[in-house]
Amino acid sequence: MQRELKLRIVSGLILAVIVLVATWYGGLAFRTLAVVIGLLIYYEWSKITGIARDWVANVVGWIGEAAIAFLVLVGNFEFAAGMLAGVTAVGIALIILHGTSRWLPVGLFYAGATGLALAAIRGNDQPGLYAMLFVFAVVWATDILAYFVGRALRGPKLAPSISPGKTWSGAIGGAVFAVAAGVLLAHFLLPGAEVVAAGVALILSVCSQSGDLFESFIKRKFGVKDSSRLIPGHGGVMDRVDGLIFACFAAFLLAVSFSLIKGAGMTSLGAALFGL
Repeated sequence: MQRELKLRIVSGLILAVIVLVATWYGGLAFRTLAVVIGLLIYYEWSKITGIARDWVANVVGWIGEAAIAFLVLVGNFEFAAGMLAGVTAVGIALIILHGTSRWLPVGLFYAGATGLALAAIRGNDQPGLYAMLFVFAVVWATDILAYFVGRALRGPKLAPSISPGKTWSGAIGGAVFAVAAGVLLAHFLLPGAEVVAAGVALILSVCSQSGDLFESFIKRKFGVKDSSRLIPGHGGVMDRVDGLIFACFAAFLLAVSFSLIKGAGMTSLGAALFGL
């Protein structure tokens, strides 16, 4: 048990350093990280759901994810979004024409959108750095405080058939502290954006907890404990970023919506997330 705990701590620290350094530098460094996360998620998804056993679906899936990853890597986010839609549509077509598992298009979107959302939010400017740190702070505050508040207050279960350990008290507590963390960070990094930050933080916190439940549902449905053993002491990539994925989806959609309203396209989603 001691060895397992040490392994968990060491690998956790190494991952944290890699993520924070890449976040700080942004640009190609962070896009590479985002692409690697997306591809590893698809690898785990294909193994869990059995898509990897269908060679047609497996080949099409990996070609599609590689195409999305390439466009994200070169920073062409608008084309990557179009490719994501096209690849997902191909996955749906394979269900009809080939009898492929319905989990193929879900996995294609889930993994491809993860890499795209992460990279697009961070971008290569200072607001993108602030936005990514904001998302991390909200997700981490949600995860940590939901756990401690839930253990302290207990009460009714949030979704007993999916994740028996989660409670409504933990969910509400996590959301409250996530909003507090988001507002505090915005106060120091983007003074004047605190009100918008509070609303965004609440949405991201709810989505983060939904992402956690979604992955729990998938693992329970397919009878697996961990998404993989890629991370020593931690399980798989999906196990570590389940809440972050849904939070990034929400942040991406909010930023794109705000940006389109202003007619700015996808030039600086980090700034758009805070209404700047």
